[in-house]
Amino acid sequence: MKLSEKDPPANKESALEKKKLDWSCSLIVASLMGAFGSSFLYGYSLSVVNAPAPYIKAFYNETWERRHGHPIDPDTLTLLWSVTVSIFAIGGLVGTLMVKLIGKCLGRKCTLLVNNVFAISAALLMACSLQAGAFEMLIVGRFIMGVDGGIALSALPMYVSEIAPKEIRGSLGQVTAIFICIGVFTGQLLGLPELLGKESTWPYLFGVITIPAVVQLVSLPFFPESPRYLLFEKHDQAGAEKAFRTFLGKEDVSREVDEVLAESHVQRNIQLVSALELLRTPSVRWQVITVIVTMACYQLCGLNAIWFYTNSIFGKAGIPPEKIPYITLSTGGIETLASIFSGLVIERLGRRPLLIGGFGLMTLFFGILTVTLTLQDQAPWIPYLSIVCILAIIASFCSGPGGIPFVLTGEFFQQSQRPAAFIVAGTVNWLSNFAVGLLFPFIQKHLGTYCFLAFAAVCCAGALYLYFVLPETKNRTHAEISQAFAKRNKAYPPAEKTDSAVTDDKTVERPEPDASPTLDNCVKNGTV
Repeated sequence: MKLSEKDPPANKESALEKKKLDWSCSLIVASLMGAFGSSFLYGYSLSVVNAPAPYIKAFYNETWERRHGHPIDPDTLTLLWSVTVSIFAIGGLVGTLMVKLIGKCLGRKCTLLVNNVFAISAALLMACSLQAGAFEMLIVGRFIMGVDGGIALSALPMYVSEIAPKEIRGSLGQVTAIFICIGVFTGQLLGLPELLGKESTWPYLFGVITIPAVVQLVSLPFFPESPRYLLFEKHDQAGAEKAFRTFLGKEDVSREVDEVLAESHVQRNIQLVSALELLRTPSVRWQVITVIVTMACYQLCGLNAIWFYTNSIFGKAGIPPEKIPYITLSTGGIETLASIFSGLVIERLGRRPLLIGGFGLMTLFFGILTVTLTLQDQAPWIPYLSIVCILAIIASFCSGPGGIPFVLTGEFFQQSQRPAAFIVAGTVNWLSNFAVGLLFPFIQKHLGTYCFLAFAAVCCAGALYLYFVLPETKNRTHAEISQAFAKRNKAYPPAEKTDSAVTDDKTVERPEPDASPTLDNCVKNGTV
């Protein structure tokens, strides 16, 4: 009895020791450096054009007048500015489509390193556009920066999900969202008039992009490539074992190697699938649908519309116009804090509660915001309630929907399917981003403050879909997640049998449904 009484503390101590081993220094630094030169730049590029917008438009007008001898037509100026903003999304789509080819040849880490060439090229073009007197350089630079963002938002989550143990895969995966928020906040901060948001210094806002790119170029080469990539695609077992030891901070990595070898053995004759082949694969049908739904809701949930109303709502609340940029910083701060909170609790609460709860709370606060905006002239305290709703919507988004879609895309699919899955997810992400930028002005013009009801409907639909379809993926292997979807897909993936044997130390005797129905396959499966 005394022995059994001492067992629980010993087990608890062992669990704590294991938790510490999961978070190795190399794992943390590699993730941070990867995100700093990738998702940070995506977030920074989203917000950096807001503060210098009047000066950039003046630059367009001056350049046009110098070339043509007359001021630019207002409609032409609006078109040029719209192209400057929206071409970032088109570049992102191009970058997403390039990921599979670059990733297959170079690997995850080298893809991130090569991607810095796009970032540095774009930064130099945009920073030198004023001195060169060519606004085309700014537009081309925005397009190239979009390509960088498209590659980064696919390669970074793949790299992080493949180097992280499954026990902390969700927390480490949130580094993508956290650095997007930090990038947005940094763009807002540097855009203040006291810093770089002045007429004489706005080009330097784009030159800052080179700093994270150079830091990543200098630091990331000292860390290994993804061990799953080395073992699965390069068949370099020695290199994979060394990478596992570096990232996990322990010598015995036989269990991790055996898991990847088991998956590799099952899929040894399977090449990297294309996006079209992935869409046609029955065993991942609902995984693909879920990724498409979460990525579409990620962009269509209305967060971009919030920025449109922020300044006017703050003005209605009595905040002086010159103080509004400083108050707007609070939104970036809330974003960052909420995403950090999500990273801290995701392995305790799981993916489902954070996603469903986030979209559910956004639905609620969008409804309240519609009422307060409609009635904001009726009482002096109502605009302050609108401000609270805005901050609550931002916090709800960043606590779950803002980062978990990238985590799920890395968790749902086997190694051979993952690049294609990120192509599908990235395509939906960037097309939805472009659609919001294109259609929102018309929606706002016709619906006014009631436009938020449309976003509330999107958030509600997303929450309901995830409630009925999404299984919990916390602390589960790829095979276990595939099994959770198998009943809905009505098809079992080939890796299920072998992975189960590795993880559970028992053989699952189930025929492989993907195998062709020949006599040889029937004999191999032990069925007739």
